[in-house]
Amino acid sequence: MTDVPEERAVRVSWWTALAARWPAVLRTGWPVLARLAGWSLLEAGQTFLLGYALARALDGGFLAGDTRAGLLWLGAAGLAVVAGAYGTGRVYGAVAALVEPVRDRLVRGVVARGIREGDAGALSGLTQQVELARDALAGVVLVSRSFLFTSVGALIGLCSLDPLLLAVVVPPLLAGTALFAATLRPLARRQEAFLAADEALAEDLGTVCPGLRDVTAAGAEARVAEATGELIGAERRAAYALARWGVTRVAALAVGGQLPVVLLLVAAPWLLGHGVTPGALVGALAYVTQSLLPALQNLVHGLGTSGSRLTVILRRLTAQAPAQAQAPASVARRPSGRHAEDAAGRARRPAQPPALSLTDVTFSYGPASTPVLDGLHLDLPAGGHLAVVGPSGIGKSTLAALVAGLLRPNRGSVRVFGRPVEQAAGARVLVPQEAYVHSGTLAENLALYREGPVPEAELLAAAEAVGLTPLLRTLGGPGAPVDPAALSAGERQLIALARAYLSPAPLALLDEATCHLDPAAEARAERAFARRPGGTLVVVAHRISSARRADRILVMDGARTVCGGHEELLRACALYRELVGGWSDPALSPGYADGVDAVAGAGLAGDRGHVVADRAVGQMQTAGDLGDGGSARRE
Repeated sequence: MTDVPEERAVRVSWWTALAARWPAVLRTGWPVLARLAGWSLLEAGQTFLLGYALARALDGGFLAGDTRAGLLWLGAAGLAVVAGAYGTGRVYGAVAALVEPVRDRLVRGVVARGIREGDAGALSGLTQQVELARDALAGVVLVSRSFLFTSVGALIGLCSLDPLLLAVVVPPLLAGTALFAATLRPLARRQEAFLAADEALAEDLGTVCPGLRDVTAAGAEARVAEATGELIGAERRAAYALARWGVTRVAALAVGGQLPVVLLLVAAPWLLGHGVTPGALVGALAYVTQSLLPALQNLVHGLGTSGSRLTVILRRLTAQAPAQAQAPASVARRPSGRHAEDAAGRARRPAQPPALSLTDVTFSYGPASTPVLDGLHLDLPAGGHLAVVGPSGIGKSTLAALVAGLLRPNRGSVRVFGRPVEQAAGARVLVPQEAYVHSGTLAENLALYREGPVPEAELLAAAEAVGLTPLLRTLGGPGAPVDPAALSAGERQLIALARAYLSPAPLALLDEATCHLDPAAEARAERAFARRPGGTLVVVAHRISSARRADRILVMDGARTVCGGHEELLRACALYRELVGGWSDPALSPGYADGVDAVAGAGLAGDRGHVVADRAVGQMQTAGDLGDGGSARRE
C-alpha cells in the first residue's frame, strides 16, 4: 500500500460524504434547525457580552472611578455566562433531534442489507459503525455551529468596542481559517488513509493470530511476516503523512488564534494613540483568548478527527457490500513453491532418510522444570504410521509441537526427511485439536497450503477421502462461503483434515485432530491419511482404536516409554494393556474394523466417542497438554 493508491481510494472528503446525507438532515424539519439557531444565538450572546461588559466595566466603571458601574457590568457578564450555559445545554437537545433521524435512516439501510445478505456478524459490526457515524456527525455539527456563532458574536463585539480593532484581529483570523480550509481536504485524506491502514492491520492480525500454529506448521512464517510487515509499513507511512499535514493544523491555530493576541499587544500603543480605550483593548484580548481561539481550536481538531471518521463510516455504510466481508487478501496462507517442490522431490527419491528422526531429544518448559521429554530417540520410516498414546500431561502434544517446529528441544535434534525441522517447513503439516477455519469460500480454506487454485475434482476427491462430502454438499459446494462461527467443532476439524490432506507436505501430524468426530469418522480420516500416496502419518491418539490402526505405537509413560506394535506392547507394556483393557471386548461389537469397541467397557464412565486412549482409564478428554509436566525417556 503506497500513498498514491491510498489517496485515490479516499477521494470522498468529509463534507462530500455529509452532503450525500444532508437532504435527510433537512427532512427532519426547519423547526429543528430554527431551534438550534435560536439556542446558538443565546450562546453567542454570552460571547458578545463577555468582552463588551469587561470593556465597559473598565472604561465607564473602575477607570472612571465608578466602582458601582464596574460591578454592574461584571454582573451583567456573569448573567450572560449563566444564560449562555443554559443555551449550550439546549443546543445538545437540538443537535440530537437533528442527528437521530439520520442515524435511524442509516440503521434501516444497514438492517435491510444485512437481512438480504444474511450476515449476522456484518450486521452487528455495521450497527456499531452507525453509532460511530451518529457521534461523528453530532461532533461536526457542534464544532461548526460553535465556530460560526462564536466568531460572529466576537466580531460584533470588537466592532462595537472600536472598528479599528477589527483591522488587527480579522486579517490573521481569516488567514488562519483559510489555511485550515485549504488543507482540510488533503488532511482528511491522510486521516482516512491512516484509519484504513490501521483497520487493515487489525483485521490482518485478527486473522493471523488465531492461526499462528497452522502458519508455523505449514512453513508460511516468512510469507505471513512479509504480508503483515507490508501492512505495518503502510500504516507507518500513513502516520508520517498525517503528521506532516498535521503541522498545518498547528500553523492555522497559530496564525488565526494566537497571532491576533501578539498583534494586539504589539499594536497597543498605536491603538491607544488612535482613540482605542484601555477597556476596549482588554475586551479585545478577552474576545480573542476566551472566544475566538477556543472556537478555532475546536473547529480544527473537531473537523480533522470527527470529519475524517464520518467520511470512512458513511462511505462504508453506503457501499454495496459490508466492509466486514472484505477480508484482507494479503495474508500468506500457504507454504512457498520451493517448499512444495522440496517435499515432492523427497517423495520421489528412491533412497529416502527416515520421515521423522528424533535423536536424544530433551525438552522442558523452564531451566528448573522437570523435562517433559528426556533423551527420546525415535525413527519413523517414510510411509509409516505412528500413534502416540499415554496419560494426560505426559508430553504427547509437546512431542507434536517439536516435530511441527513450534518448539525447539533443549538438547538433541529433530529431523524431517533428513533435514532439520526448521528447514523442512514444507515437508510437514500439523492439524491441531482446535481446527482453524477462516472466512471465505470452502475451496479457499481447503487450498490454504497449495500454490494457486486446486482443481475442483481434486477438492471433491479429498473431501470424499476424509469424510467431508456431506458437509460440502450442505454448505453448497466448494465455492460456498464459510462462516467459521456457524460451524461445529467437528465440522471445522473435517475442513482442517481435508486441507492437510491436500497439502503437498508428505508428513502429516494429527494432534488429537479428530477428537470432535465420532469413531467411524475418525477411522475414515485416519485411513485416508495412511493411504495418501507418499504420505507418513503421526497421530496423537484420541481413542485406543487409533493405535490399533497404526503400524507402530509410541506409549509415553515417563521413564518407561516404549515403542512397538500392538501385540508386542500388549506383552511388554503394562500401561498399554491397561488402556486396551479399558475398552469392551471386540466380540461385543461385531464387525468393528479396528478390533475394539467405541463404547466403554464395564465400570468405565463415558459414552460413545468420548472415552479416550491418552489418559488413565475412565478419565475424560481435556485440552491439549503443551504446558503439562511429565517425562518421557528413551524409546
